[in-house]
Amino acid sequence: MDEATTTAMGGESGSDADAARARAAVYGLLAAAFDGDHETLAAALGDGLLTDLVTRLPGDADGDALDRPDLDTEGLRVGYDNLFVVPGPHYVPPFASAWADDPSEDFESDSPYHDVGAAGELLGDPAAAVARSHAAVGFEPERGDAIPDHLAAELEFMRALCEREGALLSDASDAAEELAAVRERQRETVGRLGWLDDFHEAVEAEDAAEGVFAALARLARTFVAWDAQRGIAAPDSGTLPPQ
Repeated sequence: MDEATTTAMGGESGSDADAARARAAVYGLLAAAFDGDHETLAAALGDGLLTDLVTRLPGDADGDALDRPDLDTEGLRVGYDNLFVVPGPHYVPPFASAWADDPSEDFESDSPYHDVGAAGELLGDPAAAVARSHAAVGFEPERGDAIPDHLAAELEFMRALCEREGALLSDASDAAEELAAVRERQRETVGRLGWLDDFHEAVEAEDAAEGVFAALARLARTFVAWDAQRGIAAPDSGTLPPQ
């Protein structure tokens, strides 16, 4: 595992700024994986970074499924497209609006993946809430296919927030107020990712053959839960909570 990710998981002592930057690196890698950046994912699978990360997280994340240096970018592309891009028998929508309990509004659609009056629409209320959060800090996601509540976009947002936290912690000037605001935005963002539980279970059911994206969904779910409980500094704290 690289030094940054080791620091994020408490494997070696480091500064709070180092820990924030390490968390940013993990979020950035997960954002790339769920945005179809297959070259980045293939490299992470090949060098064992993901399996090392799994061993440092609590729970029963499947490290074996991520020990796949044999998978090339073309194999990853096919698996990704079947699950997250092409509506078909194995499609799992990678955005929050699809997992909302209530529809934003009643509307008609000829899509076989939406029932009138049911939740699951594209760009629903969750997307609007995420867009407002992004706009509040001037963030414009590059990942997520211009869908604000796409998993890749939200993970990218957390990467940016963690990077900003690291920069503030490295700055000698008094930035306590902005630091508190950044950490509160982090808590708000991970709080919006509760749908990862259902998302992971759906991906696991549809990715039974290779299992790489099922393992990635479990890893994302586990890391976000860990970060919410142990990674994000407590309110009014200048340090990370005890590891």
